This record gives sequence, structure tokens and C-alpha cells, in this order.
Amino acid sequence: MTWVTAIASVAAAQQASAAGRYNQAVQERNAKVKEQEAEIIRQRTEYEIAQFDRKFAALQGETKTAVLTSGAELSGSGLRILQYNAEQAEIEKNILDYNSKVAQSQKMEEANFARMRGQIARNEARAAQIGYYAKAGESLLKAYG
Repeated sequence: MTWVTAIASVAAAQQASAAGRYNQAVQERNAKVKEQEAEIIRQRTEYEIAQFDRKFAALQGETKTAVLTSGAELSGSGLRILQYNAEQAEIEKNILDYNSKVAQSQKMEEANFARMRGQIARNEARAAQIGYYAKAGESLLKAYG
């Protein structure tokens, strides 16, 4: 009976180790997914800013045309409108960039936490594994010690 307990404890130790490795691998995969999501956010923001720049250039061109076709010179209030539009565009791009960086940071933090959860799962499995091996050793010592 003692051998049965020892063998069962060793088998449980091996199962605990396998479960720990599996849980760590799952969390590592989750971390990689979060890193990919952060990269997608970065790429999408680059695209959105490029689209914004294109639309803004068209708007500035339309504004310049409207000022010039009205008979006004491109000075004074016409120039102030163009300057104001450019300032607002920079603010808008800065907001897009900031929001993107915040979202990317959140995804990277989620990746870090997933890795930590994986490491914790692995450490818990190691502790369980040691406990099962200790139980097996204890059984054998009681029987033969």
C-alpha cells in the first residue's frame, strides 16, 4: 500500500508540473496576443494620422481657394484662418497620438500581467509538485524507515 501511495504522489507531482507548464504557455500566448493588439493600435494610428493629414491638406487648399476667389488677399484674416486650422490640426494629431500611446501602454501592461499570471501558475505548480514528492518520500520513510 505504501508503494501505491508513493507512486500516486509521484504521478500527481508530474501532473502538477505539466499543468503549471500548460498554464504558463497559455498565459504567454495571451501576452503575445496583447502585444500584437498594441502593434495593431500603433499601425492604425499611423494610418489615421496619414488620412487626417490628407484630409487636412484638402481642407487647407479649399480654404485658400475660398479666400482667394473672394477677392481677398492671402493675408490678414485669411492667413489667420489658415494658421488657426493648422494649429487645430496639430492639436488633433497630438490627441490621436496620445490616445494611441495610452491604448498601446494598456495592452503592454495586460501582456505583462499575463506573463506574471503564467509565472505564478508555474510557481504554484512547482510548490504542489514538491509537496507531492515530499508526500511520496514520507510514505516510503514510514514504511521502510
